[in-house]
Amino acid sequence: MKVSAVVISHGHAAELETSLPVLAPQVDEVLVVANVPGSTGALPEGTRVLENPRPLSFAANANVGFDATTGEYVLLANPDAVPEPDAVRVLVDFADAHPRAGVLGPQMLYADGTWQPARRRFPTVAGTLVRRTPLRLLFPPFERQRRHYYLDERPDEPVPTETMLGAFMLLRRAMLDEIGGFDPGYRMYCEDIDLCYRAARAGWERWHVPGSIVRHEYAAEIDKRFWTRRNLWHLQGMLRFVRKHPERLRAVV
Repeated sequence: MKVSAVVISHGHAAELETSLPVLAPQVDEVLVVANVPGSTGALPEGTRVLENPRPLSFAANANVGFDATTGEYVLLANPDAVPEPDAVRVLVDFADAHPRAGVLGPQMLYADGTWQPARRRFPTVAGTLVRRTPLRLLFPPFERQRRHYYLDERPDEPVPTETMLGAFMLLRRAMLDEIGGFDPGYRMYCEDIDLCYRAARAGWERWHVPGSIVRHEYAAEIDKRFWTRRNLWHLQGMLRFVRKHPERLRAVV
């Protein structure tokens, strides 16, 4: 089997009814990991569903999906990520031609078709403080952090990247097997950064492939308010990341 799609649902029935009919014809199997009962709605024929007996972290759910599928590649997709008809094929073709490509991501567009900064650098201390505190009111990240978001680069051809928005990622199973998948200790947020960082340290390439296009709602809830549960989860994720990789504390800009 070539490509297995894993989609994690936590009350996302409406989103799945939009995205899965577009995604399913592009892959060999679709597995929905239902983190809460009744969160799937009407699904395309042949879709498999695994219902958790209790809610798990996003990273743990992803690992459940990896273990329950067999594809050479695993496509991890958010319920609100809607790929163009050839989006998966473009990613797979590039991965087939580049055997050390372990993580590949598309160009994301917002629902209205405008460009979304999906290609990212690994986080730094200063950049994170600006993005996750009231400082971002003075220094809007999507205007000032041009280096972090590669805002001055909009390539037409595939380019290497450090990390990427984790809403739609093609992952080589050989890489997942080598590095052990996601770290389930991340509740939500930063698990994709950690995966890309560990992949890099193991010699696996990460690629942004703009010929593959995915429309993504990108709620970005932690960018809208400061003191919420999700902001706390993000802070916990970043603290876990720097505890695991303390050398990143030296990357201050």
